[in-house]
Amino acid sequence: MRPFFKTWLTICLLMPLAAHATNREQRLPNVNGYTPKPHVSAPSSKNKHNAKHSTTLATANSKLVPPMATKQSSNVLSRAVNVLGTPYRWGGSSPSKGFDCSGLVKYAFNDATFDLPRTSNAMASGHGQKVERADLKPGDLIFFNIKSRRVNHVAIYLGNDRFIHAPRRGKAVSIDTLKKPYWESHYVVAKRVLPKEPGQMRVVQR
Repeated sequence: MRPFFKTWLTICLLMPLAAHATNREQRLPNVNGYTPKPHVSAPSSKNKHNAKHSTTLATANSKLVPPMATKQSSNVLSRAVNVLGTPYRWGGSSPSKGFDCSGLVKYAFNDATFDLPRTSNAMASGHGQKVERADLKPGDLIFFNIKSRRVNHVAIYLGNDRFIHAPRRGKAVSIDTLKKPYWESHYVVAKRVLPKEPGQMRVVQR
C-alpha cells in the first residue's frame, strides 16, 4: 500500500472518532458534577415588562381575528387557481364569461357560503375583519387603490407574499407578488372574511 494512500485512509478513519470524543468531553460534567452554562445577562425588569406586554398584545390580536378554517380556505384557493388564465372582463363573474377582480373573489368564495358585496370598494369598507399585513393567511382579501384614492382592486392572498387576481383589460387571471414595488405602493388594507352563520348575518368589524 502506498504511504500517501495509507496516511489518507488513516486520517479518514480517525476523524469521526476524534469528533465523537470531543463531543463526549463537552457533555461531561466538571469535577463537582456541575456543568457550567453559558453566561446570559438577566433581563431588566423594564425589558421583562415590555416583552410580556408585547406577547400579551400579540396574543390578544390573534384571538380577535380567527383564521379561516383550513377546508374553507382550501376550497376558496382551489376555485380561484382553477380559473387561472381566464380573460379579464369588466362585470364578469364566471369562467365562461370572464372575470373582473371582484367577480373572481365572489366566484372563489361562493355566495352560498360567504356573504360578499359585488365591488372591491364595498368589500373593503364593511365586510370582514381587518388584519395586519404581517398576519396575512391564505384566503385573506387584499385591497389596492390604482389611479384612485379609493379602493378599486381586490385580490386573494395565497401565502408567501403571492396573490391571485384578475388584473385589468387585456390580461387574464394570474398570480403576482406583493414584493413588487408597484403593488407595495398601492396596497391599502387586508380583510379576513368569515362564513355567514346559518340563519343570521355575522357581525363584523371595520
